Amino acid sequence: MNLGFVVTTLGRIEPLRALLTSLDGELAAGDQVVLVAQGRYAEVVALGEEFAARGLPVIVVESGRGASLGRNTGVAALPAGDFVVNFPNDTTVFPAGTVESIRAAVDDADFLAGGFASWDERGPKTTLPAAGTILDRWNVWTVIEMGILLRRSVIDEVGGFDENIGPGASSPWQVAEGTDLLLRVIARRPDAATRFVWLSPEVHVDGISTAFGLTTQERRRKMRAYGRGTGRAMSTHRYPWWWRVAFTGAGLLYGVRNAAPITLADGWPMFVGRFEGMIGRTFGQRQMVSATR
Repeated sequence: MNLGFVVTTLGRIEPLRALLTSLDGELAAGDQVVLVAQGRYAEVVALGEEFAARGLPVIVVESGRGASLGRNTGVAALPAGDFVVNFPNDTTVFPAGTVESIRAAVDDADFLAGGFASWDERGPKTTLPAAGTILDRWNVWTVIEMGILLRRSVIDEVGGFDENIGPGASSPWQVAEGTDLLLRVIARRPDAATRFVWLSPEVHVDGISTAFGLTTQERRRKMRAYGRGTGRAMSTHRYPWWWRVAFTGAGLLYGVRNAAPITLADGWPMFVGRFEGMIGRTFGQRQMVSATR
């Protein structure tokens, strides 16, 4: 089974270089890397050409802003044929042997969907269920975009990512695009849920935490935008009211449950964002996107 790595980027050249370096020498014939440039296009093209000259199968395409739009554009740019597609961030790095482990897990004609772990500088971002667990609406939140593995044919069947949600989208709902995609997959293809492949916890990619490198103002804007996205996804997919209310209230504890630079005061923007998402409207925040750089 060929692997496709679709990376949407605003043009962060040095992190992209680290990502491509981690994939260099790890891919097999038929694999493909697609960089979707949403900024600094000429520089991303030059970087892609540099690695292509080394033999890494990388192409560069361009799209408008929005992670979901970029990922759909990247999937469409893959060569003809089916792939198992993964969606690294432009700050993602693959430790040695990770691609080999992914290939071993998906190299089956019956493979439809799977997930693996994503780490940041503090360790695992989430705790994945044990192998053999059915993917459902409760554990789907443990699989984040850079850990998603989906057959291209399944992505196409459900219409890809919803371009109205996710980082950089024109709507206030700035996260949960991967969760939304997986929820639509298991609704349309229940067999993808029962056959979902959970990789070993040792298989992971490295990255950075949500608040890494941000000012206090940027971090709190991002917390609120992410809260809106998750709250909206829970409403859109009709999670029980008691669950949504509890989830919204738990936003106040976000600063308690997360390490520095997150602070107690960060619980308020997370709470407000989750409440906005739950009711489907926003209050007075002019800048809606989660990140601008």
